[in-house]
Amino acid sequence: MFLSSLLSAVYAVEKFEPIAKWLTIGVIAAVLLCGLIIFLVKRTAFAPVCKWLAFGLAAFLLVLAIVFFALDIAKNYSDSYAEENWLDKRILVRLVLLPLIVLTSVALCALTTFSIVAKCAPSKKKLVGLVGGILCALALLFVLICLALYYKEKIANDGYYNSDSATVKQVALYLSAGFTVVLIVGLTFIDKEKLGFNSRALAYAGICVAMSYALSYIKLWDMPAGGSVTLVSLFPVMLYAYIFGMKKGVFVGFVYGTLQALQDPWIIHPAQFLLDYPIAFSAVGLAGIFRSLHALRKAPQVKFALGACLAGTMRFVCHVLSGALAFEAYAEGQNVWAYSLGYNAYVFIDVALVVVAGIFVLSSKTFVKTLLSLQNSKTTPTESKN
Repeated sequence: MFLSSLLSAVYAVEKFEPIAKWLTIGVIAAVLLCGLIIFLVKRTAFAPVCKWLAFGLAAFLLVLAIVFFALDIAKNYSDSYAEENWLDKRILVRLVLLPLIVLTSVALCALTTFSIVAKCAPSKKKLVGLVGGILCALALLFVLICLALYYKEKIANDGYYNSDSATVKQVALYLSAGFTVVLIVGLTFIDKEKLGFNSRALAYAGICVAMSYALSYIKLWDMPAGGSVTLVSLFPVMLYAYIFGMKKGVFVGFVYGTLQALQDPWIIHPAQFLLDYPIAFSAVGLAGIFRSLHALRKAPQVKFALGACLAGTMRFVCHVLSGALAFEAYAEGQNVWAYSLGYNAYVFIDVALVVVAGIFVLSSKTFVKTLLSLQNSKTTPTESKN
């Protein structure tokens, strides 16, 4: 009975989530316990052992992310799930799933190609970066056009999202998306680091995205109309931004946000998609905004905590705008702004958990020393000349 339900596309994720949740908590607890024992018994071996423990944890979460990704695709775009939720599977696959996969694939391929060229033929990296950026922009435009078609066919005249009592405010959504993009990109210029990825930065980007993606399935609880409080799922991406800078952090957050759209496709409008997924999670990359603050050079925990709070607040703003301008129907007669503010406040619980994790991790002098070595070696000699 259990195996047959587990193999069902619709119920596989629900059956696997609690198993993965307690398995992940057990693995993390085991890693922490092993680290503590090594620290107390043989402190000189603590640093190398921690590296292997971290590698093992990352490998475990990578496998978990792949399994969940496959199960989620099977669920959200299956015949039975579409029928249960009154969705048109054919249009959902053609106008939502495939465009999102194209966008993610183009972004990852462009990033990988740029990193290889920057290492092997640095003189051509600007050209490759320009071409990759154009391809990513075209892929994003393709996604928005497809989502606009989806909105027109399935949402515009559905009588629920657009009715006498509720409307999707399209112009305000587009303006809000544009404003938040300008704000986030503008803030990244505070960071003097360049966007270019070397092999080390690329490898850690992949590891951190995979870890965040896997941890996003370890949910403490689900919100009734989308969203959830997770087991510090934003911590790896925020820590990446703290180590490698906001520019890289925002880009990695963008990729992670697109994956989140594949995981939990609560999409009814192109601009709402931007606000709830790529833009909201790009804002997570702002966690590195205070990393170079000289006044707090001896307090990395404080720098990370302040950055995490700012990044979380920006993500909250994106979700509030989306909720008020696209999901008025869910307010059911309440003031839509009050409803959106209250509903999306769960984001700050997520942020609080990340801050606690950051303070705990960055309180280790060994870990901070490792971070400093990563920061000092994140740029290759070739890149520093360009």
